[in-house]
Amino acid sequence: MSTLLESYTQGRWFGAADRGTPLLSAVDGSEVARISATGLDRAAMVNHAREVGGPALAALTFHERAALLKQLALTLMAGKDEFYALSRHTGATARDSAIDIDGGFGTLLSYASKARRELPNDTVHLDGPVEVLGRNGTFVARHIHTSRRGVAVQINAFNFPVWGFLEKLAPAFIAGVPSIVKPASNTAYLTELVFRRIVESGVLPEGSVQLLCGSAGDLLDHLDGQDSVAFTGSAGTAAILRAHPQVVSAAVHFTAEADSLNASILGPDVEVSDPEFDLYVGQLVNEMTTKAGQKCTAIRRALVPAALVDDVVAAASERLAQVVIGDPANPDVRMGALAGLEQRDEVLTSLRGLTKSAEIVFGDPDHVDVVGAEPARGAFLSPILLRANDSNAPEPHDIEAFGPVATVIGYTDADDAVTLAARGKGSLVASLVTKDSALAGRIVRGLAAYHGRVLVLNAENARESTGHGSPLPVLVHGGPGRAGGGEELGGIRGILHHMQRTAIQGTPNVLTAVGRQWVTGADRIESGIHPFRKDLGALCLGDTIVGGPRQVTRADIDHFAEFTGDTFYAHTDPEAAAANPLFGGIVAHGYLVVSLAAGLFVDPAPGPVLANFGVDGLRFLTPVKADDTLTVTLTAKQITPRQSADYGEVRWDAVVSNQDGDPVATYDVLTLVAKPEQD
Repeated sequence: MSTLLESYTQGRWFGAADRGTPLLSAVDGSEVARISATGLDRAAMVNHAREVGGPALAALTFHERAALLKQLALTLMAGKDEFYALSRHTGATARDSAIDIDGGFGTLLSYASKARRELPNDTVHLDGPVEVLGRNGTFVARHIHTSRRGVAVQINAFNFPVWGFLEKLAPAFIAGVPSIVKPASNTAYLTELVFRRIVESGVLPEGSVQLLCGSAGDLLDHLDGQDSVAFTGSAGTAAILRAHPQVVSAAVHFTAEADSLNASILGPDVEVSDPEFDLYVGQLVNEMTTKAGQKCTAIRRALVPAALVDDVVAAASERLAQVVIGDPANPDVRMGALAGLEQRDEVLTSLRGLTKSAEIVFGDPDHVDVVGAEPARGAFLSPILLRANDSNAPEPHDIEAFGPVATVIGYTDADDAVTLAARGKGSLVASLVTKDSALAGRIVRGLAAYHGRVLVLNAENARESTGHGSPLPVLVHGGPGRAGGGEELGGIRGILHHMQRTAIQGTPNVLTAVGRQWVTGADRIESGIHPFRKDLGALCLGDTIVGGPRQVTRADIDHFAEFTGDTFYAHTDPEAAAANPLFGGIVAHGYLVVSLAAGLFVDPAPGPVLANFGVDGLRFLTPVKADDTLTVTLTAKQITPRQSADYGEVRWDAVVSNQDGDPVATYDVLTLVAKPEQD
């Protein structure tokens, strides 16, 4: 008897008392595992996430969570061979498994890296600038993001048993929200194996991740407004879950990523002899055969100029004829099986609907040549290419065959191509292959409202392009309408999806305390010790140095112009400068002002300040003329220790003022400052 998959709940593995439902290999029909969640206490899972996992994650900063995610990814990557071996039973070739397995681990690494670079070493994320609400600056506001005190329920599809759950887990974990992972049953054996290795690693805090193998049961009944549900699967199931009474009544955060009728457009400027033509055909064939076409982002509609339909059909058919189908363990096999016989039957049912208005021009739904396996035992299917008899017929734009199936559809002009793409009623992705950037701009503007992502492919970017069907961690994955109306991934956007945005109103001192970033108008600290003499442990928000005054002379301006080569007329030509309505005479270079300001606040001796690594938000507000005097006020604005270094980042608020007290320049100075020396 095969293994009964277990769920991981409340810090232990749970096995159902019954025998469960058999899960069969997509390749040979053998029983790989059994699955059941009978007797599982789903309410206890939710409570464990809230009471144990949530507090454990809340105690960690973004950087600390990122470090754990990186450690986990490296641990899983070191043992990926066993995942590849089991992945074969899902019908995946080595290339397919790399997309799923390596892609999942890469997503963890991407989120870990981005969180360290773009989020503070804190638990609160500041959203946008301070808003001044009163005339005197004593009443101000700012938006912040904090972790919700709930659980992220992740319901995944069968086609990506590894990447599918890791791409949801990563942003939730960085956001400080515990996850309950619910994989699709027919490939859950691969998810469970990866999850076992996660638990065995001991890297993640207890309660931060739990696994439910089997029916979701009453899981959604136990959620509330602090919780979220992220679903990937069919639009029909998404609609049912979205309308769940508890989701509706408790305002549970719900997002769906559903299968869609993604389109790829061959630009009207492309000719058969162009490299873009080959790129288009190659991408189409790749999307049809990778994962046996079982990708929510795969090309379902190939929109081509009517005059090139025959050429595209002939070229694609020639390439499809070279695709070797069979046991994924065979190195010669390029396309494996669908995930199961049930899935193959669904594809064939959809295919019958498509053939009402399209003809099959390549492939035989009733026969397929298979290498290294028995066609009758596995879920094998030939790639099927169709040609639409009528581009406006409803079937190609309404029916999706979730497998190695695509329909070539002719269009008349660019506007017609955009209109046909929109007939999909919202898609995850569209691609456009064209040589003409101006044409691309026009078509993309038409496509954008109906698509979550648009790829423009040409000979220039082909070598670096990740392709039509590849969601990336830094880009939003999702789409409007039929595609579910939700968003996943998207870098920091995916993290903030799991956090609550709150508008905080108060005094500058209150906002400084809440956001741990000094706000203009808050108290400054002038202790008599130059802030540059303080290490990261001694430095406080509000530590301030005032430097100046320093008079700017005409000789300074002339020397700077000659020394730098910046001889713009406002600095060198009195008559022309006087005619300028903004200046009314010779003015100092903005960068001269900034350079002089640095000389007013810098402490030259070696010390805790290791380097200046940039300036943010530089604005020149008031022209500086000869004989004006400058004073600079430098205040410690934000202090961010780095996890893996003996120094941290300090952001300083810099305000340069003239003799009348008017600000002439404002900006943030960024420095690296040493941590306290260890005894």
